[in-house]
Parts: sequence; structure tokens; C-alpha cells
Amino acid sequence: MKFILKSGKEIRKMKQSEALGVLGKYIKSPNLVKHGITVSAVMRHFAKLEGENEEFWAVAGLLHDIDWEMYPDEHCVKSREILKKEGLCDKTVRAAVSHGFDICQSDIEPLSYMENVLYTTDELTGLIIACALVKPERRLETVDLDTVQRKWGKKEFARGANREVIEKGAKRMNKPLDYVIEETLTAMKSIAGEIGL
Repeated sequence: MKFILKSGKEIRKMKQSEALGVLGKYIKSPNLVKHGITVSAVMRHFAKLEGENEEFWAVAGLLHDIDWEMYPDEHCVKSREILKKEGLCDKTVRAAVSHGFDICQSDIEPLSYMENVLYTTDELTGLIIACALVKPERRLETVDLDTVQRKWGKKEFARGANREVIEKGAKRMNKPLDYVIEETLTAMKSIAGEIGL
């Protein structure tokens, strides 16, 4: 199957259901699968906001950590090889590799808006999930912008969520940080049941 990008370039289309099968070949951890599903939903949401191809962005989000479980020391290096082997187009491969710029071994800088959304929200989704998990209800529906802002400056809270990358990413997206947080929250709440939050 093929579809046409705004640039007029034709590329192979992989549906999210097919991408889930690919993910399952390399990722066994339920939490890592949920992370992929979460980032996928966020990517789909931002694609919709921009009038881009939602399925295409969602697949990039779903598969961005494809090498993490099998090759943690070569994260964002092995993903290039795996995704090409699985027939993903160069644009998806580049997005997956560039999401690790500044935080792992990737020397591929995110340049496109799609790449910068993935770069930013990969870290941000972890922070938002941590915010939900410390609430008595442990539900995303109880998390709002104020919740995230209150936890933002607490360095000991969700240390793995790189605030510097999130801030830098929002600037790279040319969007206010609050906007990025609110839209990411909206996307995550839409799949809360699917990820058990």
C-alpha cells in the first residue's frame, strides 16, 4: 500500500495494526508496549492538529523505541537497521533515530516538525504518566496542566523525564511549552483505558 506525502513523494504505508505486529517481534515488556501506544496516540493527535497523515505519524510513534529492549546500549542505532529490515520508509526511520538526539547515541538531529514532536513528547509522556501515578486515583483524567507544572521543578520527581529536552523540543516545535503539555495530555487521555490509566 502507498500514500502521498504533502511533498508529493510516494511511500509505503504501514497501518498501525501491522506496526503493532512488528513491535511485538522486538518488544515484550508490557510497559514498553504501552509507552509505544502512548507516544503513537500523541503523534496521531499532533498530526491531526497540523493536517498531516495521522496513521503515518502514529506508526513512527509506535515504533520509535523498537531497539530499546534488545539493544539498550545501541538505542537509536539498531533501530535504523531493524526498521529498514521491516520495510519502513526513510522518513519513519529518520524520525525514530532522531528522537534520541541529545539523550542517547543518536547523532541525527530532529529537523522536521514530525521529528521534533516525537523528540519532545517521548520524554513528556513519561513525566505525565508519573504525575498520574502519584495521584490517589492513579488516573490520567485527574492530571491537568497545573499538575504537570507543579511537578516540573521537582528534580527528584520522574528523573528519567528530561525536562531540558522537553523545553528544547517545544522551542524546536515553535510552540509554547504549556500548549505542548496540554495537547499531549489531551492525546493521552483519549487512550487512558487502553494503557490502564
